Amino acid sequence: MYRSLLVPVKSPAEVEPLIRFAASLLDADGEIRMLHVIPTTTMPAVTREWRASVNLVVPAHEVAAVLDVKVEPEVKASVDVPGEILESAEAHQADGIVMGLGGDRRSRNPFVGHTASGILHHAAADVLILNRLALAGTKVPRILVPTLRGPTPPRILQLAEELSLRRGGIPVVTIDLSSRAGDGAGEEDRTARGIPTVHRHPIVSASLLSRRRHHAQLILQSAARERYGLLLVGEEHAPTEGPPMLTRPFLEELFREAPCPVVAVRS
Repeated sequence: MYRSLLVPVKSPAEVEPLIRFAASLLDADGEIRMLHVIPTTTMPAVTREWRASVNLVVPAHEVAAVLDVKVEPEVKASVDVPGEILESAEAHQADGIVMGLGGDRRSRNPFVGHTASGILHHAAADVLILNRLALAGTKVPRILVPTLRGPTPPRILQLAEELSLRRGGIPVVTIDLSSRAGDGAGEEDRTARGIPTVHRHPIVSASLLSRRRHHAQLILQSAARERYGLLLVGEEHAPTEGPPMLTRPFLEELFREAPCPVVAVRS
């Protein structure tokens, strides 16, 4: 699905799971560029951090050998971490950026102390943010793809299909959170690649659906009730109608309270 992916990492714990997840979306001849940005340009801090980066580079090469994928590790120093990531993605013509959501562990807000929000809203390439590193090895029974504007964008549905194929063809369930409420019945279908899909409408009033502050809770309730295993929330860079879906408050609530792993995608 992707020819070139940029994987920014902050700590050794992120290296293997993020590369494994990125590799699952990579074309057969694709490559991964792992980037670690040292958040300072002050000596001797840069020297110290540069030496420590061996704990990132060596595992990257080891995972690459195990998965038989091309991984190019890179270490840079900059006080503008989001800017360095965006510049690297542009310079190397990355099709997508895959990153975890580390944040500040002292805060309940997962975006505090992290670059994910800025990357998500300013990158020209696709951006995929994982809220749980364990996602790479998680057994997923089905994938839930909610949308606020009727049909799921083709690029997002393609990503859901790819994730399904890499997990044995598990079902993809879309749920329409536009102003049209339904009876909850699902319309069953299959994609061109044979992935079973179910398209649902929520059993709630149109007035409730129109209140944006309830959208995250509606998605969370659906995920908890049917135990989807993976939430894929996404939108295109320039939505054709209505306000953006992936707002910071919306993602903060999803990432903080979701009962299952979440992948946020801006394509």
